[in-house]
Amino acid sequence: MPLVTPLPPDHDEETKKLAEFFNETLGFCPNSVLTMQHRPAISKAFIQLNMAVMENKGNVTSALKRMIGWVTSNATGCRYCQAHTIRAAERYGAEQEKLNNIWEYKTHPAFSDAERAALHFALSASVIPNAVDEAIKTELYKYWTEGDIVEMLGVISLFGYLNRWNDSMGTVVEDGAIESAEKYLGKTGWEVGKHK
Repeated sequence: MPLVTPLPPDHDEETKKLAEFFNETLGFCPNSVLTMQHRPAISKAFIQLNMAVMENKGNVTSALKRMIGWVTSNATGCRYCQAHTIRAAERYGAEQEKLNNIWEYKTHPAFSDAERAALHFALSASVIPNAVDEAIKTELYKYWTEGDIVEMLGVISLFGYLNRWNDSMGTVVEDGAIESAEKYLGKTGWEVGKHK
């Protein structure tokens, strides 16, 4: 049972219009956004931030952004966001082998050195205490521009917010996200947990 009950999708017309963004990303409006509608200024600001962070201006692909979100969510333990990010990575064209082996991004040959640097950055920025150091910076600059790094940290920070929101809220995971999580993450222990 969630901490706060999500409101209907048509509760706030402005939020409903902005939330159409998620139909492409996930195929549905997330329950997290429906809960945020209790204060529509939060739901609208969140969606606008999400759209800005996920906009591609450099070399970081939509699929990689979602995998960065997954690494961040895995580090914090948010099963709701793990399900959402693996589903979105799938919908944005992440290769099957990467989806099947996301747990092993550090060593699996499906991942390039540039992707490993980005995903290691995500992990290091998501743990407490923060583990971003000079070695991570050096590795990032081998493959990515400063603008790319800003985009990546935008994703990491966005999911830091979402991980805390959804884990504290106990947000119910939607069926489509459960399907993707079970397909790609179930073999390594993913379960709905408190998000049912």
